[in-house]
Amino acid sequence: MVVGGLPRAAPVLAEDLSVEILSWLPVKVLIRFKCVSKTWNSLIFHPMLVKLHLERSSKNTHTLLKFIDIKCENYYAYPWGAFCSIRSLLENPSSTIDDGCHYFKKDCYFYVGSCNGLVCLHDYSSDEQWVRFWNPATRIMSEDSPHLRLHSGCYNAGPNSVEWFLGFGYDDWSDTYKVVVILSNTKTHEMEVSVHCMGDTDTCWRNILTCPWFLILGQVGRFVSGSINWITCGSTVNGFLVFSCDLKNETCRYLSAPDAPFEIPIALPSLGVLKGCLCASFNQKSHFVVWIMREFGVETSWTQLLNVSYQHLQLNPIHGYINITILYVSEDEDVFFLASHQDAEFILYDQRNNRISRTGDFNNCHKSSASSYDYVPSLVLPY
Repeated sequence: MVVGGLPRAAPVLAEDLSVEILSWLPVKVLIRFKCVSKTWNSLIFHPMLVKLHLERSSKNTHTLLKFIDIKCENYYAYPWGAFCSIRSLLENPSSTIDDGCHYFKKDCYFYVGSCNGLVCLHDYSSDEQWVRFWNPATRIMSEDSPHLRLHSGCYNAGPNSVEWFLGFGYDDWSDTYKVVVILSNTKTHEMEVSVHCMGDTDTCWRNILTCPWFLILGQVGRFVSGSINWITCGSTVNGFLVFSCDLKNETCRYLSAPDAPFEIPIALPSLGVLKGCLCASFNQKSHFVVWIMREFGVETSWTQLLNVSYQHLQLNPIHGYINITILYVSEDEDVFFLASHQDAEFILYDQRNNRISRTGDFNNCHKSSASSYDYVPSLVLPY
């Protein structure tokens, strides 16, 4: 602008005011603003804006759906990830998933989990494994973490005897994202729990526990309330326990599973997270049952959330087998979004109005074994 023949500088907003305004905008819009100038590019990823934007982001509006490609060469399972708006997913799941589906063509990364907009990816070779961190909204990915060698320490019995179990979460006390890996050696009957912190490029994985072998039923642990959790077999009334790793103190403990009558499930039970709470799902002989832990760590807070028969859902077990996963529950806990792996289709169950509808299949791209994780688009950097 020219005033009285002299150029006048354009007004500039104070940085704190700019951060305040930008913190309310969607990530997709903010990424476009990076191209405005070097100043804006730096501001978009300023720690103050990243933190404020995450705090103001709407929770429980998006989800990460993880699938496995079951039709591929050499019987190898390739993972897919779909980042979806829950509203769009409920209205038109098939097209929403196809639009949001991401597949790593070059590298076959295994999806470990999602936390604050970051996704942890896992890869491995015959004798070692490693992780990467990725922000799908900003399309920024970290380098490989230090590699964890499978034949080190007590695992010199050979890589074929070792199974691995992984979990990803956030330690708000130290403001650190952490990956927990459990190495299970069936020959030596030992378990080793190790931790890696995001950003540690030179530090090896730290061992926090070595203990006698126990049977874990799910490969991926679920993050809730500062802990990563796996369901295990145990000598309890219903035969199950929850193995929980606290990320702040880096300690482990057992929690009781729901105090329900014992019944041999026809598919492995699984853990999930619904409305920020740990949940446990059981495919029993005639019913699909879901329990939710209302207050994490308080074992008496387990509450039955859903108990519905396969007949009511219009599902018929094939050769006595059926496998259902719960992907979402509404805030009022009346509407459930389920995945039937047997039929590769979604089921929308309105419990209050007793309505059941098939809302599309997830086998268009040969995707199977659906599971869900909380996801929120964010500016958090993956390093």
